[in-house]
Amino acid sequence: MNTYTVKAFGTDAPESSLKQMSIERRDVTEKDVEINILYCGICHSDLHTARNEWHGTTYPAVPGHEIVGRVTKVGNGVTKFKTGDYVAVGCMVDSCRECSHCKAGLEQYCENGNTGTYNGHDKYLNHQTFGGYSERIIVDQDFVLRVPENLDLAATAPLLCAGITTWSPLKHWKVGAGQKVGIAGIGGLGHMGVKLAKAMGAEVVVITTSPSKTADAQRLGANEVIVSTDEEQMKANANTLHFIVDCISAQHDVNAYLSLLKTDGTLALVGAPEHPLPIAPFSLIPARKNFAGSTIGGIAETQEMLDFCGKHNITADIELIAIQDVNQAYERLLKGDVKYRFVIDMATLKG
Repeated sequence: MNTYTVKAFGTDAPESSLKQMSIERRDVTEKDVEINILYCGICHSDLHTARNEWHGTTYPAVPGHEIVGRVTKVGNGVTKFKTGDYVAVGCMVDSCRECSHCKAGLEQYCENGNTGTYNGHDKYLNHQTFGGYSERIIVDQDFVLRVPENLDLAATAPLLCAGITTWSPLKHWKVGAGQKVGIAGIGGLGHMGVKLAKAMGAEVVVITTSPSKTADAQRLGANEVIVSTDEEQMKANANTLHFIVDCISAQHDVNAYLSLLKTDGTLALVGAPEHPLPIAPFSLIPARKNFAGSTIGGIAETQEMLDFCGKHNITADIELIAIQDVNQAYERLLKGDVKYRFVIDMATLKG
């Protein structure tokens, strides 16, 4: 198979900073799309992988799975895209396509394991996949998404992870008008959860440890804000929410959030704390409450989310940075010092 090299930003070891490097890309096969990457969002998963905090990172590692770009070449069998189209790539670039989950459009739950956009296994080149902190990427057309024409391209990039990660549980649990929905934690995930739940017609309640975030939560569309460290507020709002999306990645007492649910209510965890979260049996049993988890959506669901965002003009709140500032951005991300998602302008990848 023909290959060529492209410029990228990645790391050779867990303790090393990200730096410019060259990586190998394959030429397009029959069903492939070559994409010139214009923007790539920074997800907390990028940092975890670069620093091997989830263990299992293969080096060199090139993160990035919130990709927006322009099609520059297509294979002879490509029917869904043409040169010049603005497209996106999220967290997956392949799956087995044969298992029951894949056939149901649930590639994110592929029984044989989907192929991650980075740190997955490239079946063509027999090494790890490299992500969006790079000039170009080659992806099978079935894992490429169309970007609505009216959306800002840079601010669309985080929809490919933060957007779909919050959309999928909201959609699965049928959130809509007449429901009171909590969004716990206002960061890269949570701010998207607020925007999406509001556009779906729900009454949105932000749950935060920071009273200072009240005004911003309201700006994003929240109808109400509960400060979780205020015991009186928590008691006053007990048994009032139909559904909660828990976007908190730090350790927290999930039992306190479960107390806010009505009978038969569900809390879906999308944040990924490092350590287990203890659940008290009587946080669930007396009111038949549910504690669930959710990840990204499948390809069809992700396209549905993008189309919904196009219809409602929803994008992420971003800070656009040069790729040379990515290491500083990682440190700021650890401190929560971003509103609400860093996006790399890939035009700054030079040399």
